[in-house]
Amino acid sequence: MRPPSFVDVSTVNVPERDADVPATRRVPALTLAVHPRVDRVGERALLSSAPGEAQALSRTEPLFHRPGQSGGRPLEDSFVSRKAVRLQVTPEGGVRVEPGEGSRLRVAELVLTGPWEFSAEEVATGVPLELAGRVVLLLHAASPGEEGGDTLGMVGASAGLQRVRAQISRVADLSVPVLIRGETGSGKELIARALHQASPRRQQPFVSVNLGAIPRELAASELFGARRGAFTGSVRDQDGFFQAAHGGTLFLDEVGEASPEVQVMLLRVLETGEVYRVGERVPLAVDVRLVAATDALLEQQIQEGRFKAPLLHRLAGFSLSVPPLRERREDLGLLLHHFAREEREAMGEPWPPSSGEPWLPPALAVRLLRHDWPGNIRQLRNVVRQFVIGSRGQSHPQLDAQLDAELPSITRTPMGRPAGKQATEGPAPASPPLRRRPSEIPEAELLTALREGDWDFQAAADRLGIHRTSIYHLIERSPGLRTAGTLGAEELARVHAATGGRLDAMVRTLEVSKRALARRLKELGLDVRED
Repeated sequence: MRPPSFVDVSTVNVPERDADVPATRRVPALTLAVHPRVDRVGERALLSSAPGEAQALSRTEPLFHRPGQSGGRPLEDSFVSRKAVRLQVTPEGGVRVEPGEGSRLRVAELVLTGPWEFSAEEVATGVPLELAGRVVLLLHAASPGEEGGDTLGMVGASAGLQRVRAQISRVADLSVPVLIRGETGSGKELIARALHQASPRRQQPFVSVNLGAIPRELAASELFGARRGAFTGSVRDQDGFFQAAHGGTLFLDEVGEASPEVQVMLLRVLETGEVYRVGERVPLAVDVRLVAATDALLEQQIQEGRFKAPLLHRLAGFSLSVPPLRERREDLGLLLHHFAREEREAMGEPWPPSSGEPWLPPALAVRLLRHDWPGNIRQLRNVVRQFVIGSRGQSHPQLDAQLDAELPSITRTPMGRPAGKQATEGPAPASPPLRRRPSEIPEAELLTALREGDWDFQAAADRLGIHRTSIYHLIERSPGLRTAGTLGAEELARVHAATGGRLDAMVRTLEVSKRALARRLKELGLDVRED
């Protein structure tokens, strides 16, 4: 075996994370999320931030281009009006929008007929704008000079993704251990594979191990190997994952799940480049680049005595932080179409579809853009697979009842506020409440929000300032609340008869989700009447 190549991190001069990407001022931008030509998705136009200068948005201007590329093309769609929408950056970093006559500009369910203003915070979060019912643009903050494409196998051009790409490029050719931090489903293994592919070890093995999936009593032998007879059932010598990855990269996911015994052994191999197989006293030298990942707060685990501080210091020779999907909404259009193309090609269906209409319906795209994606990339891919397969043989994707219930409805109040006379019916919508932690919400407040929102979970979530999916978790932990799925057929039949099958009356009586109750009644063959 070759000598160990583990590097003492105290001798490695790795740039600080904040220095990986030059500090650039972020400016409002428009990125195409839906266009009749799918190859246009992901193109971007930066808005002028010059004082008093407005940017025109119409069929013929501005020019959209791939981040990092020169030139560009206007929207060109014949359904988009030539009469421009005007967008002006405010001194506070927000954006004032003035729709042109006949522009058919929509924010959520509201067609703008007068000036509208979005705050800097709303622009940073991302605001979907629907134009002529065919084009969806995301108004967001961007850094000039960002690159796009699928560099290093990662799709997108957001600032957070660019930071990760820069960090990978700086550390890939070193043998220093890397710790990848990020929420579940955010693509940590993809980052580890990109590190491997950009390193001199790319021709050698890449071995991926999920420590959370290995029984604790087997973790040591699986990682480091075992000598024959070392434990019951061990009838031959067994190589471990470290030996399998010799010369290449070993990726340890969910490293926070490692047992104390395994933590000690990991620390030793990081310090010496040697492993001891279970039941053996002679060490084996290994040449492995170790990349670990976690969504856990290891520092908190250290305080609780569940993780060893020296191991964290060794694992984090260099740290990478993967941004959650909700912080890179400008990448959503590209990711949606990327996953859809993969699914359609796997089914033998053509891509791009030969239709003059947008493949992704704008109303559906707006819902996807407004979703918080608590499961990140993994959840996004599953959602795309669900509606692509569910719409197999159709020209455009459709949502089934389950996905329709999970995604936020666009019939919510939009972000922003009127910046002048707004010719729409009804009161001006208010800005949504600030996000809160679900754990801060008591059962009484949850019940009040559900009742005030007529048991519409999205409305209740908006009132409470939490994500829709958190409503389900809160109900599960609240003994005084229940779901439609837990209602017995006898009780449902009794209430159905008492209310004459009026759905709203049944919702008020049973105090459960209206959508879920309608599905439950349909399953039982009970007709419902809308009040």
